[in-house]
Amino acid sequence: MSAVWRSTRNLSTEAGDCPRLIRFALHPPKNVKVEFADGSRYKLPAEYLRVLSPAVDSKIRSIGGEKVIYGRRYVGIMSAEPVGNYGVRILFDDLHKTGIYTWDYFYHLGSNKFTLMRSYINTLRKHGLSRDPRSSK
Repeated sequence: MSAVWRSTRNLSTEAGDCPRLIRFALHPPKNVKVEFADGSRYKLPAEYLRVLSPAVDSKIRSIGGEKVIYGRRYVGIMSAEPVGNYGVRILFDDLHKTGIYTWDYFYHLGSNKFTLMRSYINTLRKHGLSRDPRSSK
């Protein structure tokens, strides 16, 4: 089941400078699709959204002051709920749900996806961590 929200209103934050969001589609368990008035369209995988959550997370490892979330390759999205007219709260299947993703933040994540994902993978390598969850033996 997917949720789709469309708008003809400007749903970006007042202070933001991203184009107006015109479509948000949730495709559980794997991704979110967003479309902006400038024609930009982004498909954002659950793992990517989870590790770049704008929330403080108790399941992260702080290494030298650096926020490192690992082991989330197979995380899924269970649901999303609107927050005001500026964003959504996503509930992941690892029960993380405290991050509010604003329309501006979705635009940032979409337009910088390659660079941000590469940085995430390099950070994991630097600290000897993996995208894969720890196996329970």
